[in-house]
Amino acid sequence: MFGWYAYLQEQEEHQQSVEVAGFIIEMSRDTLENWQSEFLQLLWQVGGLAALLYIGSPQSKEGDERKEEKIDAILRHLDAKGAETIIAALNQKYPRK
Repeated sequence: MFGWYAYLQEQEEHQQSVEVAGFIIEMSRDTLENWQSEFLQLLWQVGGLAALLYIGSPQSKEGDERKEEKIDAILRHLDAKGAETIIAALNQKYPRK
């Protein structure tokens, strides 16, 4: 509705006739420009965050170490005798960076 009134005002300022087809074309162009801007911004955010996670930013490494410590604690709680052996074998197979 606001777009229609803005279109009417613009046409009157330029002394041109008001045509529904012209309005539809203008509104479609504006809508697609807005969507393009939003999608590019979203793609940059997702791509940038994925790249930072992939290269191993300090924030992403911090979470993994915390998870490993939690899992080690759970393993120690479940199997107090064999936990250290299992943890040592896993550390040898998958060394920490």
